[in-house]
Amino acid sequence: MSTGTNARPGEVVLRLSDISKNFGALKANDGISFDLAKGEVLALLGENGAGKTTLMNILFGHYVADQGSIEAFGNPLPPGRPAAALDAGIGMVHQHFTLADNLTALENIVLGTESLLAWRSDGKRAKGRVAQLAADFGLAVDADKRVADLSVGERQRVEILKALYRNARILILDEPTAVLTPQESEALFATLKKLVARGLAIIFISHKLNEVLAVSDRVLVLRQGKLVAGRATAGATRAELAEMMVGRPVPAPKMEARAPGAELLRLARVTVLSAQGRPELDADLKLHEGEIVGLAGVSGNGQAVLADLLSGLVGPSAGQFTMFGETVTATDAAGMVRRGLGRIPEDRHAVGLIGDMSITENMIAERYRESPFAKGQLIDWKAARAFAEGIIKGFDVRCPGPHATARLLSGGNMQKLILGREMAGDPKLILAAQPTRGLDIGAVGYVHEQLLKARARGAGILLISEDLDELLALSDRIHVIYRGHLSPSLLRDSFSVPEIGLMMAGHGFGGSHAA
Repeated sequence: MSTGTNARPGEVVLRLSDISKNFGALKANDGISFDLAKGEVLALLGENGAGKTTLMNILFGHYVADQGSIEAFGNPLPPGRPAAALDAGIGMVHQHFTLADNLTALENIVLGTESLLAWRSDGKRAKGRVAQLAADFGLAVDADKRVADLSVGERQRVEILKALYRNARILILDEPTAVLTPQESEALFATLKKLVARGLAIIFISHKLNEVLAVSDRVLVLRQGKLVAGRATAGATRAELAEMMVGRPVPAPKMEARAPGAELLRLARVTVLSAQGRPELDADLKLHEGEIVGLAGVSGNGQAVLADLLSGLVGPSAGQFTMFGETVTATDAAGMVRRGLGRIPEDRHAVGLIGDMSITENMIAERYRESPFAKGQLIDWKAARAFAEGIIKGFDVRCPGPHATARLLSGGNMQKLILGREMAGDPKLILAAQPTRGLDIGAVGYVHEQLLKARARGAGILLISEDLDELLALSDRIHVIYRGHLSPSLLRDSFSVPEIGLMMAGHGFGGSHAA
């Protein structure tokens, strides 16, 4: 298949030629070349570790390529200078927003655009220009509001306005819909259409293939640092793009109907209070054997508090919390693991693994005092290494071996390690918080397969995810969480994506589909 490196007919605004970058023995980018045209949306796909982030960091000046060159609007782009990229008209909206929460939207947008020698900021002129940009591109936001008080969708609009305010003509969007509701995603796509109609060129990085098909004109695929495939988006299918990414067919998860078993978990009017005494969670929830219950919601609406409660990191302030028939009244993280909880945390770097420890040490971290790892007051390292090697082999973890430091692994391989560790004890109850966030479609498929295997053997799973496609594919029932409150559960196949999206934004709690 042609790699489709040539832009569609029109003015070429960006040209990457033979870009290569090594990190020691790792070849992150290997001779990558492609063009981008004015008014074109180019999707960049690839597995975790394929080289997408490295390539964009080279383009934006955060890294210097070992080989190759970049031209923007016909002029050479000086390497290693983000200011030069900005001056050339290149803007980037990162997946994790780079905004100052204590400043207003307007202050964030203009930050760094005015001379430090100026007597005063021309706020009136700046505010007028921001208002005009917002009106032109459908990016409504209260410029005087602190970023800390904005919704996730509004923060993303601020990031895009920040780039447009700097006269960006090329916009890089990294996983732009990762934390948006369906309605917010649709609003973003409408904005993108207005941007390309004005001649902006866009590089769109996403793991959501349906969105890539809906938004882009052309697709390029990276694999192991090389540009391996490319084609026009028109006529492409999701299955075709997935196979281009991973080099093999990626089957969709298959849910088999089964009756739920005994009750494993019950929250009855359970509340959790903050340190200041404010309610952060007010939940009614039931989970049974052989059942996956999904939890949908925009980030920051109480999902993390619920996960901490079930993990034993915080205790209930009121209500009845029952797990495996026992009442839980206090903070008891170790006790939850002993009871049979498997925990896949939201942040695999900060919570799931300890980056500076070896794979072996991480694999026994929750059970090093138990058999077969405990040898009196010492650790049986032979047994520990054998356990780690079994996980590496059984879960296809790509790493040098059990001695390797955890932080050297890719995100997908870190997630496989955590899955292996938690599944090894055949947990009766699994808390899966954002288990596929940031993973490529191949790794996502593997995680889904493991969760469905656990369901088939009778485990109950609470799946917390901001990916509605994932929730719809795996869940028997779904709750929506908004500002710490849970909706009644919604039966599988009894609701639409727009309904869920509205509830994620705080509308329509309740409804006729409650189970």
